[in-house]
Amino acid sequence: MKRKHLLTLVVFVLTLSLNAQDASVEKSIFGIQTGFLGVWIHNESQLSKTIALRTELGLDAGILGGGIYENTSTFFGPVITLEPRWYYNLEKRKGKSKRIDGNSGNFISIKTSYHPDLFTINLPENVVFLSDISIIPTWGIRRNIGSHFNYEAGIGVGYIHIFEKENITVLDDSDVAVNLHLRIGYRF
Repeated sequence: MKRKHLLTLVVFVLTLSLNAQDASVEKSIFGIQTGFLGVWIHNESQLSKTIALRTELGLDAGILGGGIYENTSTFFGPVITLEPRWYYNLEKRKGKSKRIDGNSGNFISIKTSYHPDLFTINLPENVVFLSDISIIPTWGIRRNIGSHFNYEAGIGVGYIHIFEKENITVLDDSDVAVNLHLRIGYRF
């Protein structure tokens, strides 16, 4: 009888340990984030156990100033972002009993953002906003603070293409883009 209980206990423990190693991104996450340069709403949908597709709508801040524009000014414009993210350390975090809920982990992504010329907030009248698209490979982290709050940081360098308008001269229509973000958010 003792062998039967011991065998049952061993099978139960093995089942728990096998299930404990099954780390995965969440099926769907919806939230809002803010940072130094804007505010965004986002959704992350599971594509595989370690890959999620982040879709994002928001307002990015822009800063004018320098040699071409004499005054310093801050404005906001809309941004649409698609970003596949590979969360590469979920198994390791779960093995160390660290949180992975809300896709808390390190990630590598390809952040693709489009700034349409739909509207701007606080753009000076004598300045013309030009649409652009950027593709930036990014490394980042996300960590949870409590059950709903999180913070995120990331860095990357990529490519940006500025779309020209009629009667406007653009000195360089493509260039190097940098993604440096630090955000705090709320997950619903």
